[in-house]
Amino acid sequence: MNYKELVSEVTRLLDGFQEDKQCIDSFTQDTAKDLKNLSASDQKFIIDTLYGCIMHKKLLDAVVSIFYNHHGKKLFRVDRNLFIVVCYLAMFCLDDLGLEHFSRIIKSLDISKMHKFLSFFFNISNLTTHIQREWSHIYDAVVVDKNWITPLLRWCTEIEVLLDQLAQKMGTGNLPKKFPRKNTKPREFDLTQPKARPLPAPEVIPQQDKPKPKPVPTTTHRSPKEPEILDDVKQRNRQKALQILNEANSQQFRCANPQKSEKTQNVISQILQSHDAELQFDKLYTSGSPATQKINSLPVRLNTTAILREGALYNRQLEEELQRLERLSQGASEPSTFLQWQKEMKEKDLQEELAELERRRLEGRISHEEAVLARERVLERNHNKAQQTKEETAELMRKYAEKRLKEEKEMRELVQQVADGHKNSKAAKAKLQEIKQRIVREVSEHSRELLSQALEEAQAELGRKMELIRQIRAFESVPLVRQKFVDDTETAGHDLLCEMSLAELRERLARLRDFEQCELEDRRQRIFQEKQLKEQLLLEQLDNIALRRSLAEQTALRSQEEKRMRNELREAVSRDERVLTLQKTLEQKQQERQKRKTGKYSMKKNEQVLPLTVKTTFNKKQQFLEEQHWEELERNLEQQIHGTLQQSI
Repeated sequence: MNYKELVSEVTRLLDGFQEDKQCIDSFTQDTAKDLKNLSASDQKFIIDTLYGCIMHKKLLDAVVSIFYNHHGKKLFRVDRNLFIVVCYLAMFCLDDLGLEHFSRIIKSLDISKMHKFLSFFFNISNLTTHIQREWSHIYDAVVVDKNWITPLLRWCTEIEVLLDQLAQKMGTGNLPKKFPRKNTKPREFDLTQPKARPLPAPEVIPQQDKPKPKPVPTTTHRSPKEPEILDDVKQRNRQKALQILNEANSQQFRCANPQKSEKTQNVISQILQSHDAELQFDKLYTSGSPATQKINSLPVRLNTTAILREGALYNRQLEEELQRLERLSQGASEPSTFLQWQKEMKEKDLQEELAELERRRLEGRISHEEAVLARERVLERNHNKAQQTKEETAELMRKYAEKRLKEEKEMRELVQQVADGHKNSKAAKAKLQEIKQRIVREVSEHSRELLSQALEEAQAELGRKMELIRQIRAFESVPLVRQKFVDDTETAGHDLLCEMSLAELRERLARLRDFEQCELEDRRQRIFQEKQLKEQLLLEQLDNIALRRSLAEQTALRSQEEKRMRNELREAVSRDERVLTLQKTLEQKQQERQKRKTGKYSMKKNEQVLPLTVKTTFNKKQQFLEEQHWEELERNLEQQIHGTLQQSI
């Protein structure tokens, strides 16, 4: 390959390289695989040049960009990579190639373009000013001067000879090459090819008459009788099964009575109560009293908010204690006697409160039982209402059917009347056409009047606009004096109360800045003083907190003794007569509800029999879930009352 083809191949590869999507190493390896058919020297030249142009892209782009800024109007952007290749050969390969091979490469390319680029690149003023400044932004100035500027300046004198040769060749120009004339070659006539003869028509094969098909048997489209027979048998069996089920439900078992006697129910309830008494769900489990003295307790660091909050709490407690002591001193009684009396009264109040809580719990249980009984009565009343509603619905459906029959009869009469009216439709159409024509004539006359009126209004509006435009143009033709002299000591002349001159405004702004600066200094001083006071307050609060905590440790010992006394009072409450009376009332209500539930179940079983076994199972399951729900509500209420009792203790 000659030099022109090698440079064009490098330019083409540079055009296809995408820096953000491709890696330079993988790209050069792929290029080497594609150039296997070339010689080793050509491959080496293309790969080295391509790799160098990509590696030194910033330096080469800086030179080519400056070149396009100076001569870009007469050059194409397509040739940018061509100038990059030439710039790379001149910067990095000129010493290796030598001037002779470099001249051959340049002369093989476009002479005018190479002359412009080399004359710009090897110009001493361009190298030492524009190009050196751009390269110094990329690399250090010392490296740029040593590695590129000095060697290029050394080649400037020899490149001038090459530029003179290119200029001389551009002046003389290239003579056009003479191409040998082509002789005329005769061609054959394009004649139409004869069509192939068509094949003779095939002989008609006689067809035999098809036999008539047999008619479809009548049994094909007739439904069989077996499904009907099976449906009748199923219906009879179903009726027989329902009859047997009704008889079995209506007659009780004669061998044994399924209902338990009252004595048996009482024994079962006693067994259940004894079993529930053995359970210990409400027992309090404690891990023992905490240690009174903690060893190796680490100090807790408090922030400002916590210190102030705890100090305020202790101060409030101190004030309350002082007020209590003042009241004692005014009563002229000994503190020890008053404290003893106060302790006894607290114990008495606590005992009464516990008895009251237990009484309320039992009253709640009783009210719950009464609510269950009331709910059962409401369900019976709703059942009766549902039966009555069904009867009323059947009566309404009967009345609705009679009404529909009457409406259908009226509709048939109306259809007959409409059919009679269609016979006289021609006379009605003629009369309607005459009415429409009269309306059209009236509308056309009215529209003509409106159009004439609108035309007159539009002409008047147009004349008014023309007069307004003439006045505006007259105002615009008057010259305006735009020059104005400004005096800082004069006002604008708007006759306002707050009006002032520019000099006065500046003076007032200066005074305002001084006033704001003084206020800022005062605020800083106040903040510093408040900070010192706050630190002193925090120190005092910390001392007070330490004292209060030592006192709290002493009161904790007394609270443990009081807790022991409360447990003793709690045992005494359980032996109260009112509490025992309420418990007996609760048991009576529960037994009454149980009896009512069993009686209701037997009555429903005798009165109503469901047609399907699945439905009876569903109702039983629903009733069981409902009972389970009410029992869960009872347990939750008991737990809530116990929790309230424990919190009050």
